[in-house]
Amino acid sequence: MMLLPFESVVRRHGEVVLRVCRSMLAVHDADDAWSETFLAAMDAYPRLPADANVEAWLVTIARRKCIDLLRAQGRRAMTLDRIPEEQGTLGIPEDAVEARAEADAVAQAVAVLPHRQRQAVTYHYLGGLGYREVSEIIGGTTEAARRAAADGIRTLRRTMGAER
Repeated sequence: MMLLPFESVVRRHGEVVLRVCRSMLAVHDADDAWSETFLAAMDAYPRLPADANVEAWLVTIARRKCIDLLRAQGRRAMTLDRIPEEQGTLGIPEDAVEARAEADAVAQAVAVLPHRQRQAVTYHYLGGLGYREVSEIIGGTTEAARRAAADGIRTLRRTMGAER
């Protein structure tokens, strides 16, 4: 089996990687983590075994890039003269604006989940990883990863249902 061209990998898995980044970081930082993920992946991609799970590999890189950004934020103070502007919607189709609003609402709901539930939901449902792979990333058993994801989804259904 031969590796796909890297631009195909970005097209195929870019959305999943962005969802993982947005579940861990604020929107602007998530975009940076997404870019850093694919820059690092582009460098290592030629050495990736042909039978590797590319999506899991990219999600792992994204997770590490997000952690790096979170650690860096914790080390530096940031002062602002004014609050940054919100992302504009001028020229964006209305259905895309609605989809972004829904995605942002889900990201905010995921962000307030307990840590293990947030990780399990992010890696399994947003990252598309199996429970075995999730348990390898967050530690614990496959059953514990499954339970954390189920508890997180139950909480999301309750909180997201209450908002609508």
